[in-house]
Amino acid sequence: MVEPSLIACCSNALTAQHYRRFQHPHQSRCQNPQKSDMATMPKAGSLSAPKACLFDLDGLLLDTEPLQAEAWKAAAACFNGSLTPQQLQQLKGRRRDDNANLVCSWLQQSVSAEQLLTAREPIAKRLVASALAVPGAESLIRFCRSQHLPMALVTSSKEASLLYKISGHPWLDLIQSRVLGDDPELRAGKPAPDPYLLATQRLGVLPRECWVFEDSEAGCQSALEAGCLVWQLVPPPSETALSQNAFVETDGLHHSRLTRITNLAEAERQLCKSLSTND
Repeated sequence: MVEPSLIACCSNALTAQHYRRFQHPHQSRCQNPQKSDMATMPKAGSLSAPKACLFDLDGLLLDTEPLQAEAWKAAAACFNGSLTPQQLQQLKGRRRDDNANLVCSWLQQSVSAEQLLTAREPIAKRLVASALAVPGAESLIRFCRSQHLPMALVTSSKEASLLYKISGHPWLDLIQSRVLGDDPELRAGKPAPDPYLLATQRLGVLPRECWVFEDSEAGCQSALEAGCLVWQLVPPPSETALSQNAFVETDGLHHSRLTRITNLAEAERQLCKSLSTND
């Protein structure tokens, strides 16, 4: 067991000064895309309107990823370990237990996943409870509801974790269906296709009829293998790149059904456009 004093030490060492937040200007519905988005936008009229929209949670609707990373770093530090940015990137979008096993394999000393999670959970719970909504997230969900589009939340979070994450965001209750990391019907988590296949089955739609909104590579891979059309939220290009009229594409997956966007307002515009085109 991990000593309570050690957990407290790790937790108290954290500060909130360096948490990253998505900083995108608010944009109204159905406007033209920003210049930085043009390189990845599908051609007008090329997309069929979805019959359902499926949403990831962490990093997509709620800005929890920096907080989750801090919790993993603090937990590893309890056992004299340190995690690199590359290692933290590998943890995005996956189930907590899968991540715990992965982090344990990186530590120099022998630590069980249970020990690591015992150290991490109180830290993560305190941090993630303060997570803000990603700009444009609430508007996108309310727009889908106004269009009577079936929605599902497809997250690697377990039910207990989900409840304290969303407690300050009642608009998330507009999403009718949920597939969670500890769902009894789920055989494998992201990046396996199982979570999105299960979500489409519950909504009674085909994967190819669904739009998925994700941020992590593991989540995108899961949705693509399920057969969905995927919108990946990525950080915007640097100011230097914009000043040179260049778009810096994020390294990662490349697929004909994957489109990258830098803000959720663009996702709402594309959704609005597809629905208007298919009227």
